[in-house]
Amino acid sequence: MKIILIGRGRMGQMIENTARAAGDEIAASFDEFDIQDLSKCDKIADVMMDFSRPSAMPYLKEYVCRTHTPLLSGTTGLDQAGFDLLNLMGQAAPVLWSANYSLGVAALYRALQVISPVLNGAYDMEITETHHNQKEDAPSGTAKLLLQALDPDGKFHPVYGREGFTGKRESNEIGVHAIRGGTEAGTHTVYFFGPDEQLEFTHRAASRQIFVNGALHMARLLPGKPNGVYDLQRILFGPSAV
Repeated sequence: MKIILIGRGRMGQMIENTARAAGDEIAASFDEFDIQDLSKCDKIADVMMDFSRPSAMPYLKEYVCRTHTPLLSGTTGLDQAGFDLLNLMGQAAPVLWSANYSLGVAALYRALQVISPVLNGAYDMEITETHHNQKEDAPSGTAKLLLQALDPDGKFHPVYGREGFTGKRESNEIGVHAIRGGTEAGTHTVYFFGPDEQLEFTHRAASRQIFVNGALHMARLLPGKPNGVYDLQRILFGPSAV
């Protein structure tokens, strides 16, 4: 598989090393300092993998719409304008975006979709996420993903941390809390607090390698699919996954 790699940070470097070890070819790589040079490239790869910054999205949109190269993106911190660009790219090529390419997180998301409707009327729900001290966005993209699994229709009010005299917790709140320190690869816990009982779901990443392996696996599945913006859940669990 030939790959255009966007982002030369730690995740990008691990993708490059793992891909090369598997016999894949990095046809080109770009980061925030030379991303504008992507406009000079023709179609030179089977797939483009993006683990960079939201500011790269306009350059990716130009390239994907011009060359129809499939795109897999794991860039977090996107605003609505960024997701709009993903949708435009989906008209020209198959596009997959996910905040987390771990199979375990995908299974957790699916489990929360089943459990949340049963418990969210009577149980308080909270999310905590812990990452290394170099992570720039908060809450994490994975925390936002889990929040979506808990509340797909936006009926609850996210509370991002609490401070001061805030009054009692409202029943329609979902607390989302970010912890930063050391070299933590990523731990996410979803809590259901009920009358006299508590249920927790925790996913711990021992290293970023699980995300690299998952992203490369999904990148191999993307070429050849019809144009459109794909959801990791539907690729793994079929069209019935929401």
